[in-house]
Amino acid sequence: MRKTKRITISDIASLAGVSKATASLVLNGRGKELRVAQETRERVLSVAQQHHYQPSIHARLLRDSRSHTLGLVVPEITNYGFAVFSYELETLCREAGLQLLISCTDENPGQEAVVVSNLVARQVDGIIVASSMLNDADYLKLSEQLPVVLFDRHMSDTTLPLVMTDSVSPTAELVARVAGKYADEFYFLGGQPRLSPTKDRLEGFCKGLEQAGVELRPEWIIHGNYHPSSGYEMFATLCARLGRPPKALFVAACGLLEGVLRYMSQHNLLDSDIYLASFDDHYLYDSLSVRIDTIQQDCRQLAGDCFEMITQLVDNQEPTPHQRRLPASIQWRHS
Repeated sequence: MRKTKRITISDIASLAGVSKATASLVLNGRGKELRVAQETRERVLSVAQQHHYQPSIHARLLRDSRSHTLGLVVPEITNYGFAVFSYELETLCREAGLQLLISCTDENPGQEAVVVSNLVARQVDGIIVASSMLNDADYLKLSEQLPVVLFDRHMSDTTLPLVMTDSVSPTAELVARVAGKYADEFYFLGGQPRLSPTKDRLEGFCKGLEQAGVELRPEWIIHGNYHPSSGYEMFATLCARLGRPPKALFVAACGLLEGVLRYMSQHNLLDSDIYLASFDDHYLYDSLSVRIDTIQQDCRQLAGDCFEMITQLVDNQEPTPHQRRLPASIQWRHS
């Protein structure tokens, strides 16, 4: 089996017929400044292009004391919201000449600790994380070594830099507007109750019922996890218990709604009279026969603020404000 060999500056110098020092000056963009002849510069660059030469990132790291790499830690990359956020953040990094390394935790704190350690070992300049941890102790300690920005989730009264969407206010507004029509039956399907997105969206749901003058019944609140299969199972169990679909349902995330819609499709319920609402929007919802009111996060702004904060911290600047809660919009599809 043929062993590949990465081309080096020494190889480029030999092929171009110049010294290694001259080749290094040209390839580092200092040839003209230090008066290397134009013909020599062009020859070195031509040879480098022909042989697909790329400078060593390790050499750049030693020279700059930075890796020009950021780490992103998310619970699940297939989650639509995290996927869009990752795309927007990667675009910003690429345009700035930075590499983004993405790791997934599967909502497992133990796995999260491992992937964060791996990113630190790869000498990333900073980490952006949607954490599954219950407290910020590990990240407070880590922030003494490198910048850390939390997003999407908060941990109690953390003092770490944070960017997230306000989910309480828009959820309350949506539920308050429609709850009066479904005062006798309005269910909430959420993820793990220990996670801040679940707590915040449930708080908004309860506030919305209160504003509409609807008394919450304990059996209306159902928890699982944020995988689509959990949404499917919770909705299937609810339909079996009621002997029919519920009259109204608020789903705490796009992934859970995916499971609900799969059950409804399999059981010919897409034309039923159920009122559906969800946190997180998806462009495909405009193409469905069933109407779904949604709360839409601005993933581009979320990524932009995270990028701004982490790069400021890497440059030893203090972002202001260092904790940001962004507004969300309601997409009304029911008449």
